Amino acid sequence: MDIFHMLTMIGGLSLFLFGMSVMGQSLERRAGSKLRTIIGRLTTGKAAGLITGLGVTAVIQSSSATTVMVVGFVNSGLMTLKQAINVIMGANIGTTITAWILSLAGIESGNIFVKLLKPSSFTPVLALIGIIFYMFCKSPKKKDTGTILLGFATLMFGMETMSKAVSGLGNVPAFQNLFILFKNPVLGVLAGAVLTAIIQSSSASIGILQALAVTGQVSYGAAIPIIMGQNIGTCVTAMISSVGANKNAKRAAIVHLLFNVIGTVVWLSVFCLVKLVFSLSVLDSPASLFGIAVAHSIFNFLCTMLLLPMTGWMEKLVNVIVRDNQEEEIREELDERLFATPSIALEQCHEVAAEMAQTAVMVLKESLGSLVEYSEALAASIREKEDLTDHYEDILSTYLVHLSARRISETDSAEAVKLLKIIGDFERIADHGVNLLESAEELREKGMELTEAANSEYHTISSAVCEILDISLYAFLENNLKDAENVEPLEQVIDILKEEMRTRHILRLQEGSCSIDVGFVWSDILTNLERTSDHCSNIAGCIIDIAGHNMNIHESLREFRNDNAEFRRKFNEYMKKYALAGASAP
Repeated sequence: MDIFHMLTMIGGLSLFLFGMSVMGQSLERRAGSKLRTIIGRLTTGKAAGLITGLGVTAVIQSSSATTVMVVGFVNSGLMTLKQAINVIMGANIGTTITAWILSLAGIESGNIFVKLLKPSSFTPVLALIGIIFYMFCKSPKKKDTGTILLGFATLMFGMETMSKAVSGLGNVPAFQNLFILFKNPVLGVLAGAVLTAIIQSSSASIGILQALAVTGQVSYGAAIPIIMGQNIGTCVTAMISSVGANKNAKRAAIVHLLFNVIGTVVWLSVFCLVKLVFSLSVLDSPASLFGIAVAHSIFNFLCTMLLLPMTGWMEKLVNVIVRDNQEEEIREELDERLFATPSIALEQCHEVAAEMAQTAVMVLKESLGSLVEYSEALAASIREKEDLTDHYEDILSTYLVHLSARRISETDSAEAVKLLKIIGDFERIADHGVNLLESAEELREKGMELTEAANSEYHTISSAVCEILDISLYAFLENNLKDAENVEPLEQVIDILKEEMRTRHILRLQEGSCSIDVGFVWSDILTNLERTSDHCSNIAGCIIDIAGHNMNIHESLREFRNDNAEFRRKFNEYMKKYALAGASAP
């Protein structure tokens, strides 16, 4: 083997790894929306978790990627540790699909139909379809489909190039001696573990082993321990991803490591015992691409069958290894590990945004109460919750901006924009709540009180604001278009209430029944209530925009108000409901 063969082998290996990476990333993007549904339906049952892990890994072609996602799910609270154990076991079986696909390259036959099964026959067709989809289709989903096909074609071309480049190694004595050395099971396991740890993909390392098998120097006696070691090496990715995660996420990564180490130790011991007792000639025969795929599948299946009944014991063991401390651990609300599956990352953003929205509404409602019955404890609660909404906005905004910078679907991009707009409005609602609290504190500190008429008006407008908050919150939490459409007519009524109350206040000033100092505070209260309703209108408008695939809130609301019988009906209904007492100012 000369320098040119070596360069060809390096080029083939590079194309193989690149193709596998591109195909895996595109598959993750293409399957993202489905993954959210799969995870949402996941149960604590062993079979459901096992099948989920197997299916997801078979789709995205990487047990490492699946396990990293699982670590992220556990860290973010989307999945329990018990569920994670079953999914990880399923992932180890799912990852064997890649070896079966690659084994098709070893098909030898003169039959034309059998030849069509060889990757070298159908890969050019897939590459042609892929480049057409990628270059000429505008739909992101079709472009991702094209990238998947191109990635697959690239990895198969790299596999074929690598196999041709190393085929001459069969006659090199040093290479022969190397695989004779790997017949030592311990050295074989170490070699497989190190190679996989370096490239961080058991599927890729199995492909490399299959490529080397074409030399005829890789016996089953050497290949089987290497396959076992590859399962240990693939744990490195999950262990790295668990750094900085919470305790349950660390436990999920350790479960992955324990599963593969225990499985390897048990079945390697059985392998060595069988090899010692029985002189099996098959272990000295050259391994084929198909044979390596079979051995890989059998080993992972046996590991799963061995440890599946012991999931409860494994959960207890990792709880002992990673102990809880006495300090309360704060859950990391958003995890960048979920960037690999944008739809699930957005789902987690929704959960955090829902917490933020509910907190902001509580701030405003408690502030409304502080104007009626003030207390230091209530004031502290309001400020604490407002600080929490600021925290939520900071982490959500940063996370969503980073997520949007990645290549995500149009649907996910629109959803990210909607969330960014809406969390800004909820944060401002909480700010208005603090402003109302400060008005209550000013009245209390200066010994001032609202007039009886103003108190009556305040009860009316605060009831209207509470209702618009509830409608907006529900519309956001449930993505309910009908409720979103009910916000705007009530917002218009609150605007009218504010103006009418200001007019009445001026009349009270003229009559001398209200002081100027109280009037300033009253004006601030009305302004904050009216602006709160404006932010509710923005939230509802954003929901209506997304439903109508339009991102111009003002245009949507204008169209909704004009010539809309339902809008007029709801407007009149709210006008009657919140009509101020008396035909004239008191």
